Amino acid sequence: MKINCEVLSSVFKALSEEIRLRMLALLAFSDKGELCVCDIMSALDIPQSTASRHLAHLRGASLVKGRRKGAWTYYRLVADGEGPWKWLEQALNDLRRECPQVEQDLEALKRYLATKQVAC
Repeated sequence: MKINCEVLSSVFKALSEEIRLRMLALLAFSDKGELCVCDIMSALDIPQSTASRHLAHLRGASLVKGRRKGAWTYYRLVADGEGPWKWLEQALNDLRRECPQVEQDLEALKRYLATKQVAC
């Protein structure tokens, strides 16, 4: 992806909400590589409509990709080493180090995944 003003504007708008940063951190640091919307909902303790709305912003900024499987969508980062990812990966690492909420979210995700009975 070539970076221009339009692309950067879209990325910065997508990153302007704390919940979206937390979603990106879950996707970046989860061992699974991709997460179902239900996984993100549980880890962040948010309703499905909120999760889907914020994930749509991240998808619109080309930061995540989704794939449908039945009734659920699974998301992963678009970490291709190009465009915004050159600096965003480092920013997420800094966020994990400096923001205790990110580690709490990751722990909540681990607890949820360990007890998850049914695949989404």
